[in-house]
Amino acid sequence: MSIAPWRSHLASALKKNRNQPHSRYFQLATVRSDGTAANRTVVFRGFLEDTDKLKIITDARSEKITEINNQSWGEICWYFTNTREQFRIVGKITIIDANHHESELQKARESTWQELSDNARIQFVWAHPGKPRANPEAFSPPQPDANKPLDNFCLLLFEPVKVDHLRLRGEPQNRTFYMRDEAGVWDVSEVNP
Repeated sequence: MSIAPWRSHLASALKKNRNQPHSRYFQLATVRSDGTAANRTVVFRGFLEDTDKLKIITDARSEKITEINNQSWGEICWYFTNTREQFRIVGKITIIDANHHESELQKARESTWQELSDNARIQFVWAHPGKPRANPEAFSPPQPDANKPLDNFCLLLFEPVKVDHLRLRGEPQNRTFYMRDEAGVWDVSEVNP
């Protein structure tokens, strides 16, 4: 598979903004079962090897899982402050949980778990997210195994189908649409900002 034409621009933005810790975070919007929007900030965990699929992690007990199961589409909004550019990315989200049937994706889930810091892994042992506040002991559990993902650890794969790249520097500003067709071919068009 060839890498999408927008990837080089995103790689450049990540590189030029690497001194900004917040550049690893983006907003992920989904739709709740009642049709209302849900938006949250998540951490970019890289791309699934040899694909354009962005990796995100979550807890199977979180509201994101229900929202994604109800509507598997989402949108990312990612703003880079140093280079003053924004990527809005529409795509399909796949949940890779402990019961996912594809062994290669289970391997990706496992390696993503192993790449996490201890501080990130421990959160998956904390009390149930979104429930009434638990006692302090619920947030001091033993550290989980660094090699074997917990059952509630999920890898989300976000597969882009449309990318809107806006560069706010320049007069006029520059904006490019990237649209993927059914055959996986990307159409690129310059549009007015």
